[in-house]
Amino acid sequence: MYHPVPHQYSYSPLYQKAIEIFRISRSISHYFVDDLCHLQPNGKEDPNIYFSGDIVQQSVNLAPEILKAESQTFSEEKHKYAASVNRLTNMLYKNCERLENTHSNGKDYMPILRKELKLFRKLQRTWMLTL
Repeated sequence: MYHPVPHQYSYSPLYQKAIEIFRISRSISHYFVDDLCHLQPNGKEDPNIYFSGDIVQQSVNLAPEILKAESQTFSEEKHKYAASVNRLTNMLYKNCERLENTHSNGKDYMPILRKELKLFRKLQRTWMLTL
């Protein structure tokens, strides 16, 4: 669902980067699903297919957690949501590493997502200091 940004309010750079990471992870996930949805010779599905869904789920949760942290009035609540953003980022990075070890054409795009995650982490450090 698309929500236009009012002129008087613009989102933080961290939020914008989270949206960009979501778009990238969703696109990359499509490559993995196409390659990993086939059954293996032993009749089982590839367990790595779940990691492709995980990167989308984790990246879609980043932006709302950032908004929750920014909208809180008390410092403790802000830091609770900031810790959640940190956990999501770490899990997302770990799943990227797992997907890079698969036998899929999608793994060629993982360095793009990991690069964006590194930039996100830099923004995140600054953002956490401003909360």
